[in-house]
Amino acid sequence: MFARVLGSTLTQVLRSVALVLLPTSFITLLAWATAGSATGNTEDPLRAAIWIWLGAHQIPFTLALPPANAAGFLSYLPLGALVIPILVVRNSVARLFERLDENPSIFTAARALFAILYSGIGTLFAFFSSTSGVKPMWYLAPVFLLPLTLISAASVGRRLVFGQAILYSTRILSLLLGISSIVFGTLIFINLSTVKSLTVVLEPGIVGGLLLLLLNILYLPNAVIATLSYFSGAGFAIGTGSIISPLSYHLNSIPAFPLLGALPSSVSRFALFGVLVIVLSGALLVSWTMSLSSRILIQSLCISVVITALIAYAGSGALITEAMSAMGVSPWKFTLALSGELIIGVLLALYIPRIRRR
Repeated sequence: MFARVLGSTLTQVLRSVALVLLPTSFITLLAWATAGSATGNTEDPLRAAIWIWLGAHQIPFTLALPPANAAGFLSYLPLGALVIPILVVRNSVARLFERLDENPSIFTAARALFAILYSGIGTLFAFFSSTSGVKPMWYLAPVFLLPLTLISAASVGRRLVFGQAILYSTRILSLLLGISSIVFGTLIFINLSTVKSLTVVLEPGIVGGLLLLLLNILYLPNAVIATLSYFSGAGFAIGTGSIISPLSYHLNSIPAFPLLGALPSSVSRFALFGVLVIVLSGALLVSWTMSLSSRILIQSLCISVVITALIAYAGSGALITEAMSAMGVSPWKFTLALSGELIIGVLLALYIPRIRRR
């Protein structure tokens, strides 16, 4: 029985890895062939494909930047790329369960085995793809891959624990992120000339332009998180020592990246009306859950805080150079601001009606 489960699981793990790695290999080979190479060594694009695979799973890199081999760090990675491995893992786990449908009791073991094998392959990728200039942090690979794979696999074929609380907490945060997406899209449209100027400065060419467009799309979730942080009052950073918030504005320079054309140009206290929207969202969470029970409200609020902390961590990091070592939101500021405003909304929705009745 174990041999059968192991064989089926390994097959689906390899399928999951290949479904993400093969398209990225094609993209890197196309970019390599278009840009040309002095050595003609195809190991470079294949190694780059593995780095993209690792980056899609949010595994950070340490860098040695030429010409002086200055230390660099890359952890501010596109969150949009994370959707692809999650969907692939869920699909592969579903296929695995179809093969083991006569014995559902081993599904939990199959999930755990899938996560271990998938994490092991990713760790080997990170270890053996290291070069003197680019070194994936292979010892962190299991820390990122194992929880990601377990959570993705756990969402297949079973009902999650605290299902209703997870439903309402994710719904309220999705609402806030959706509003932030609309606001960010509006800002892009308003500052379209600046976005175009940043694109022209790069002179990417045809293939480079397509890759730049893809990279901008994958970084959209990062931009949406920064937008939500801005309207919560916590703000965000674009480089070391910078702060962009409704009450404070300090910006040295920005990378030539089209999405950054939507950045505000000064402080804007009007943006603090976003705090009111978040507080009202907390009140809305009460209206959704109190008809069920106060226990579900408390669970939903606690899970919202945990998810907010994860979003804050995912939306922060470093971008290659020392000057860009602080990118995105501050994890503790964003978590404290958003969670605090949601809690205030919940408390107001609970106690204002009681005060009126008294």
